[in-house]
Amino acid sequence: MNPSNQKPAETTPQPPKLLDRVRAKMRLSHYSIRTEESYVQWITRFILFHDKRHPNTMGAAEIEEFLTHLAVEAHVAASTQNQALSALLFLYQKVLEIELPLLNAVRARRPERLPVVLSLGEVRAIFDRMDGVHLLMAQLLYGTGMRLLEACRLRVKDVDFARHQLMVRDGKGEKDRVVPLPKKLAPALEQQLDRVKSLHKKDVAVGHGRVWLPYAYAEKWPEADRELGWQYAFPSSRLSVDPRESVRPHSRERKGVLRRHHIHENMQQKMVKRAVLACGFAKRVSCHTFGTASRRTCWKRATTSARCKARPLGCQHNDDIHTRGEPRAGGGAKPARSVVSRQEPGVDARAPDVRLPFARIASRNGESS
Repeated sequence: MNPSNQKPAETTPQPPKLLDRVRAKMRLSHYSIRTEESYVQWITRFILFHDKRHPNTMGAAEIEEFLTHLAVEAHVAASTQNQALSALLFLYQKVLEIELPLLNAVRARRPERLPVVLSLGEVRAIFDRMDGVHLLMAQLLYGTGMRLLEACRLRVKDVDFARHQLMVRDGKGEKDRVVPLPKKLAPALEQQLDRVKSLHKKDVAVGHGRVWLPYAYAEKWPEADRELGWQYAFPSSRLSVDPRESVRPHSRERKGVLRRHHIHENMQQKMVKRAVLACGFAKRVSCHTFGTASRRTCWKRATTSARCKARPLGCQHNDDIHTRGEPRAGGGAKPARSVVSRQEPGVDARAPDVRLPFARIASRNGESS
């Protein structure tokens, strides 16, 4: 028989590997890419800790041993141990579909921490040692209360200069919200969007210009990923491929579409740390300090005291613990319950909440908050 006429042997399809099953299950449940990477790392670490045994052959005893090792020998933080536990519970309950009994591992206790708060002078000193895009992002974190990834993922279409507000899409808990845009930052942000527009035109001219779209938007509107409105307000300096589009998620070969992603959050963290070291501050300052703790003083005082003169770049109060009010569209802040119970003497809790300067900007434009 002619060897050329022989049919190739049929190969039986191999079942997906364990980590590939984990990734597929997480993407089916719409987990974020960061959570996916973290869970995969913890599952891999769990398997290596038990000499590469398959999780099917292990159970609650092995999980308890691993969690106890993290708490007693590795001395990890409580949040780190909880993250490892969540990853293993997802593996057994969602992927392997194995019910686990009650775990009796040694758990690390999560301590109560006071937030790091910066004074107005310290904030200005840090800003004086930053420039460019990183300075603008740090100012937005402090002036709007956004989280770091929320600022990195800000898109052009979510900036509203007329109403002086920013739309935060898919924030924590996949919730949208509105944050006020400080008037002092509007010109710098407009210049940044002009640079984004110029960069996008160059990308389109050479056949690129695409950006990642959430969910199934790319299938509903095939050309939406090339529109200016969907571009990131703080784009990366180079093109890259989404790791979720590779044939094998853990492989180094990327066969997806080249897109311009947003700036990496590590770069912003490095620039902030470099500025803090240049100032000689001993405080542990991070991007989270700008986005939450240092801003809470203004939100609290602006909603409880008529004598608080909150400014776009902070106030001079020195509270140890702050309760943050959620911003409304137009710049007002909704006071929290604990704020009303701790009001200042002589201040009527039933009086209208005091607006920040961002609200006065909106009122001058004839808008009601």
